[in-house]
Amino acid sequence: MRALFISDLHLIQDRPQANERFFEFLEGEAREADALYILGDFFEYWIGDDDLADPFNAVIAGLLKKLSDGGTALYLMHGNRDLLIGERFCEATGAKLLADPSVVEFDSEKILLMHGDTLCTDDHDYQAWRLKARSPVWQKEFLSKSIAQRREAILVMRAKSKEVVQAKPAEIMDVNEGAVREAFSHHGVKRLIHGHTHRTGHHVLQVDGVQCERWVLPDWYGRGGYLEVVGGKSRLVRW
Repeated sequence: MRALFISDLHLIQDRPQANERFFEFLEGEAREADALYILGDFFEYWIGDDDLADPFNAVIAGLLKKLSDGGTALYLMHGNRDLLIGERFCEATGAKLLADPSVVEFDSEKILLMHGDTLCTDDHDYQAWRLKARSPVWQKEFLSKSIAQRREAILVMRAKSKEVVQAKPAEIMDVNEGAVREAFSHHGVKRLIHGHTHRTGHHVLQVDGVQCERWVLPDWYGRGGYLEVVGGKSRLVRW
């Protein structure tokens, strides 16, 4: 089985380079894969499935549906930017929503998949916001607003988020080593794949006397890329 993993594309209409790269990826590498896993922050923001009629969103959904109809299994995990993706989006694209975290099996090996933000436990402000934004009460209230009101609110939140991130020490926005080790131990796996941190890499560590590896997916602000898992081996591909 050949599976591809991507995250942190942050697709939005005013980033044509990333969009074109994604279109080419769908027509090329993804079409030849057995499965494509999107591990969060696929869109720059998602204000609700009732915005599927937006021309840009409709194009993306149509391309994903073409991929899934062509035989590539499509899986999607929420990130912090697209946590409001729901069943209507999945029906329109042929995608299956994955819980965060999820353990999947390839060639008799169990692999842990995460968006990655829950590993950044040193960023207390972010974790508080994450808990709030995933509460049914907050989501119901937000989705009760009009599309225009939601879009305006998201743009305000994005601007504030940029200010906050710039003021934070870089180290607290990366994963916490203890949280990583706990994830390996709790799920009983030797391989973890995640995104979110925008710190592409391959990390080897010992957990409970077992050699484990953590793969961090690239974002698509710069070169972009994906992780390929086939035959029990992982390969990071950058453009």
